[in-house]
Amino acid sequence: MHTQRRLLVLFVAMYMLMLFGGAALKPGYSPVSQYISELGASGSEHARLISLFGFIPVGVLAALLLWASAARAPVTGASRLGYWLLMFEPLAWIGSALAPCDLGCPSSGSLSQSLHTLLGGFTYLGTALGLVLLATTPAINASTRLLWIALAALWLLLFVLMALPSLQPWRGLLQRLAEWSVYSALCISAWRLGNPARLAHSAITRVPG
Repeated sequence: MHTQRRLLVLFVAMYMLMLFGGAALKPGYSPVSQYISELGASGSEHARLISLFGFIPVGVLAALLLWASAARAPVTGASRLGYWLLMFEPLAWIGSALAPCDLGCPSSGSLSQSLHTLLGGFTYLGTALGLVLLATTPAINASTRLLWIALAALWLLLFVLMALPSLQPWRGLLQRLAEWSVYSALCISAWRLGNPARLAHSAITRVPG
């Protein structure tokens, strides 16, 4: 199996282990109503363990996967900038471990919470811009281009919805829908780029519609 695909398998496995294993370590944790960052919230049970052996490995593997896929991704100019803007995602995972949110992940609070909130804002905006710029690559057809733009719009919409007080009981679910929609598309693209027999210009970013 190509190195790129090995990294992808490891990333998915570590993400699922962090998500479900971390939740199992947190009595009363609700993946529907609580942000994923609350698994490592300051002062919560097993926060350091989940951050060091969950958030950081997920971030490192995501960064390595982006790095390994870069040479095969047929992106140039603005679309290459968009590709590297996706590095906000692994940085956010690592940043969540270094600057954890306060209990309940409020919008403001301690210095760590303020840094966490700032990083989250940059991550969502940076990822959305990255997806839009990635759609400008000439290596994809019109329908795939529209799909990436739609994913960027969905990503931002869910980000806004999860911040609304009226939807607080569902903010964890909204966050996971955002992650799963974008991460699934990126993982499928990375898997196809990892096929040595596939020409790079036909491999980029083609996901099921």
